[in-house]
Amino acid sequence: MPETQSRANGERVLADLNALRAIGAYKTGVHKPTFSEPHQQSLKWLVQKLPEAGLSGSIDGIGNVFGTSAKPGPKLLAGSHLESQNYAGWLDGPLGVIYALEAARVLNSDPSLKGAVEVAAWCDEEGHFGHFLGSRSYVGQVTEADIDAARDRTSGLTMRDALADMGLAGRVRITAEPGRHIGYLEAHIEQGDTLESGRLAIGVVTSIVGIWQYRIDFIGEQNHAGTTRMAARKDAGLALAKFCVAIDERFPAACGPRTVWTTGRITLDPGAPSIIPGSAEMLFQIRDDDPAVIARLEELLRTMADEVNTKGPCTATVERIRTGAPAMMDSRFQEAIEAASKAVADGRSLRMPSGAGHDAQMLATVMPAGMLFVPSIGGISHHWTENTADADIITGAQVFVEACRRILGG
Repeated sequence: MPETQSRANGERVLADLNALRAIGAYKTGVHKPTFSEPHQQSLKWLVQKLPEAGLSGSIDGIGNVFGTSAKPGPKLLAGSHLESQNYAGWLDGPLGVIYALEAARVLNSDPSLKGAVEVAAWCDEEGHFGHFLGSRSYVGQVTEADIDAARDRTSGLTMRDALADMGLAGRVRITAEPGRHIGYLEAHIEQGDTLESGRLAIGVVTSIVGIWQYRIDFIGEQNHAGTTRMAARKDAGLALAKFCVAIDERFPAACGPRTVWTTGRITLDPGAPSIIPGSAEMLFQIRDDDPAVIARLEELLRTMADEVNTKGPCTATVERIRTGAPAMMDSRFQEAIEAASKAVADGRSLRMPSGAGHDAQMLATVMPAGMLFVPSIGGISHHWTENTADADIITGAQVFVEACRRILGG
């Protein structure tokens, strides 16, 4: 069992999380879109808190917050994000930031421990302007042209204007310094019910899924809904509906054990009750941590589109619009989290993949990365009712701090 002074202060962690919850509060959750006033307040709040952990705080040119240490020895980077989905939960993102802050407060002041925990809050993990823009910028995957093109998905505000409004125009975007960090550790609510249903305290993340997204278009013939005979119709909406059903019928034979797929948006044109749709569009997503499975399913998707084109009366095209490589979490980090769970949580942990994307998969492209989960009540996420029991939050913080200590070699 770690010494008391090396453990997380659970009440302090809860107080910090509730302070962030009060900024942009919505019902029992928060509404804190990227670069909104509540998000800006949250970033400034964190910068002001970082000196408590012996860290110098700053906000870079894309809205990432960094807390850096002058303490000699190895550096472990830890964090998550502070913005939210629209009208969403209070822990998705802030939990990982506050765990990182707490680890830095506990460990950076320990003279017996060489090295330090540095803190990061990545901007726009939730994808209001683009996917993982902050962490992707840090690992060198965002160009100035990407920023020029980025627009808020809700308001249409350009990212350039948003950065200017925050006073960040022209500020340098910080990128990873080779060799500075021995790795990156992130914590998150599970966003599922595996831990809760198993009465477990900690999920030791083994991998993070890749996300592939497609636009599938169907072209038919727009015509009058009352005068066009059924046999003569070229109904693009009907073709799309049949395609969705066919996916659910044929994907199970080709997918992996944890593959998931979702048709998240359907658009019919012109979208009027008395007009046969002349075109239809579906946005379709596949998630898995095995690229070979994704490749197999994409090939099947394209084969199905070819079959539509051959059979008629409508045509179908498949366009891949997003590719997200999966990431494997570092084995040494997994072992450290598991050992920490045995030390402070009675070993109530489970190794498991993440079905959601996280900044850790971006950091894993440039350094070893690890991730732990805490239970989600009812498995709810991306909704204002999302929650985790206080006791589970505190246990997670204690495991996180102990895992950081072990990774740093303490």
